Amino acid sequence: MKKTRSVLKVSLLGVMLISVILVALQPGLFASDLDHSAVSSTAIAEARMNGRDRAISFFAAMAAVSFACLASAYALGRIGSAAMGAMSEKPELGGRAIIFLGMAEGIAIYGLIVAIMILNKL
Repeated sequence: MKKTRSVLKVSLLGVMLISVILVALQPGLFASDLDHSAVSSTAIAEARMNGRDRAISFFAAMAAVSFACLASAYALGRIGSAAMGAMSEKPELGGRAIIFLGMAEGIAIYGLIVAIMILNKL
């Protein structure tokens, strides 16, 4: 159990690090990327707010997908092990087990849908 938690923590930190790098590489995301000689101070302030809003949107989409996938993986592990135990006693329960596994997989799909909805607002 401790090994599983450490693997989940490391994978979550890896996803967060990759998302921070991808957000930082976005061209024109922050006001420092602008040519200050041709832009007024109000445009710079507006671009800075737009950059912050975009960065927050990217982080929100990352959080939606990562937490939904972690919850789905946890549910699939618990349901899958219980289903295998039940099927070892009664093999005819295999169809019901697949239905429950599909319901647990839906959690990850819902997270992906929420992330797509967040990113479409940009």
